[in-house]
Amino acid sequence: MSDDYRGYRGEALAVLKAYDAMVWSDVEVRTAKGKFTGIVLPRSETADPQHIVLKLRSGYNVGVAAAGVEGITVQGRKEAHYKIPEKEFPYDPAKPRVKLFGTGGTIASRLDYRTGAVIPAFSPGELYGSVPELADICNLETEKLYGVFSENMGPEQWKGTAEAIGREIERGVQGIVIGHGTDTMHHTAAILSFMVQDSPVPIVMVGSQRSSDRPSSDAALNLMYSVKTAAESSIAEVMVCMFGPTSDDYGLLHRGTRVRKMHSSYRSTFRTIGDVPLAMVSREKITPLRADYKQRRRDRHVTVNTAFEEKVSIVYYYPNMKPDIIDALIDNGYRGIVIAGTGLGHVNKPLYPALKRAHDKNIAVYMTVQTLWGYVQMYVYDTGRDMMELGVVPGANLLPEVGYVKLGWALGQTDDMQKVREIMLTPIAGEITDREPSNGYLIFQGGIPEVEEFISKYWR
Repeated sequence: MSDDYRGYRGEALAVLKAYDAMVWSDVEVRTAKGKFTGIVLPRSETADPQHIVLKLRSGYNVGVAAAGVEGITVQGRKEAHYKIPEKEFPYDPAKPRVKLFGTGGTIASRLDYRTGAVIPAFSPGELYGSVPELADICNLETEKLYGVFSENMGPEQWKGTAEAIGREIERGVQGIVIGHGTDTMHHTAAILSFMVQDSPVPIVMVGSQRSSDRPSSDAALNLMYSVKTAAESSIAEVMVCMFGPTSDDYGLLHRGTRVRKMHSSYRSTFRTIGDVPLAMVSREKITPLRADYKQRRRDRHVTVNTAFEEKVSIVYYYPNMKPDIIDALIDNGYRGIVIAGTGLGHVNKPLYPALKRAHDKNIAVYMTVQTLWGYVQMYVYDTGRDMMELGVVPGANLLPEVGYVKLGWALGQTDDMQKVREIMLTPIAGEITDREPSNGYLIFQGGIPEVEEFISKYWR
């Protein structure tokens, strides 16, 4: 295939050739649905043959169905290489050292139009070329630990990341940032809170909902906020740093065991559940929202414990669930099960024999609530009391995903079920709280007049 039409084939290729519109042509495409003006982009090698892709003047990409094209006017050519300029990251002995670990997220990136992939920009020079403001904050060092999508992060990567954090703390860095895909970032934040304890420096996880080639990307600001937190914050905990509001006014620092991704595409997708965030962070300052956090220290002491039992599962209860779900876990050698139950922590009675069998097989079974907000209260109704007699342990207000990783970590420490119970129900990193604050649960239903009136005053 000629580079003039790279990636195009079939009907889309025929239409482009008919109007002599090659890749990188600046064109106006006329269709029955209107006119589209932009640059013809290359296609991925695996893309379909029915669409022409344009980068519009707004910066967004759009796919135009070749079958609907009524005409194309070529106005020029604007080839784009999408390579982030690389500049030497300046060193300032007066600034703190921050280590940025990469696991596969796209904090700064460029597009490879051959494959359609977003390629991370990761060296200090690339990051400085993309976000020069970083040099005003710290001396940045980077290390690529992994290059995987966040759904492929698991115990192997969790252990490796925890060990790398320990090494860097011993080397004397003032803060650590971990670039991570957003989809499972709350799982990794939770397990690192257990694997890396009593850190003397901030450990900040960061990602982006929208990649750097998009005009609405949150990547640069999230990176600036997270690096500022790692370099300057007094909060020495595992945190997630992402957009606070949908605007770019500030980011929020969420405790690693109380945070969850709550929207598939909003930039403000991360939210502290059943509590309030640790702090707000802007370009100018870090504003704590609470005082009960672990303080930064000057020593280099940190406890890294990466023992983890992989044979643990999380089960989301649904009406008419059959006991064979639990039986299958038992028969396949699972040592722990976390249930996200209904209401105060309930499942149906047909599951009872399987739960008793799990208990008899010395399998740890813990209950959480799928409502996310609130506590397991299994003593209120007969259902809950019956399950406790079967050996199911209420997990207070552990978030289901946090309960899952904590149970894996607890079973990695001991085979003694009583000791596992002590670990699970003893707060280590704020994962269980004595109470939920009155403002820790605020969900406003859109469409209601008083809510719409309130939103109209602040929405931007």
